[in-house]
Amino acid sequence: MSDYSLTTFGESGELTQVRHALTAVGNGETTVGIRAKNGIVIAAEKKLPTILIDESSVHKIDKLCDYMGMTYSGIGPDFTAVLLKARKDIQAYHQVYQDRITPFMLCKKIADLF
Repeated sequence: MSDYSLTTFGESGELTQVRHALTAVGNGETTVGIRAKNGIVIAAEKKLPTILIDESSVHKIDKLCDYMGMTYSGIGPDFTAVLLKARKDIQAYHQVYQDRITPFMLCKKIADLF
């Protein structure tokens, strides 16, 4: 029998998946984006789990294409997978329509990953 059901209760009577989700949210870092008339400011907090990690090797903000960027607040390898999918979706859209993809359309395509 498997214990991977969404309605699995822990010993204290709480839902296990909810506890895991709240733990993941608590481990996330803050990322803020501010849009102005003449540009955008994106600020991301870098919480390094240990001093052994080189701060310059951690990238919280990355470029998708020459007119769009992306940031994350969770786990780095997950961000890398989403980033690669987004870049492929941008190229595929441009190849088919010969136009720039809108942020809304890109968000819909990225949501299909999950």
